[in-house]
Amino acid sequence: QVQLVESGGGLVQAGGSLRLSCAASGRTVSNYVMGWFRQAPGKEREFVAAISWSGSTYYADSVKGRFTISRDNAKNTVYLQMNGLKPEDTAVYYCAANKGLVATMTGAYDYWGQGTQVTVSS
Repeated sequence: QVQLVESGGGLVQAGGSLRLSCAASGRTVSNYVMGWFRQAPGKEREFVAAISWSGSTYYADSVKGRFTISRDNAKNTVYLQMNGLKPEDTAVYYCAANKGLVATMTGAYDYWGQGTQVTVSS
């Protein structure tokens, strides 16, 4: 079993930055695909970014050029650096782990964190 705990969310003004962290425990996730998803009120959970075990990164078009996903395998932690935040980025952000291939669908991920709230004011 893998436990994931997100942190780093908060309230920020438009144009600001936040860095989310996702700490994994239970087993090493160095050979897992790690993803970030978000869910705004009344909307479905959507893909934000993913990083493969080899470090290849993938982004939703809506965040490309503003967000950066990275991983520190020594710390068993994944990060999401978010710059140039917009009000439409407001959501609960979830970290997820996937033992298979890189994927953008929620169903492909085996483990999920509890989420961290990000609120961007205009």
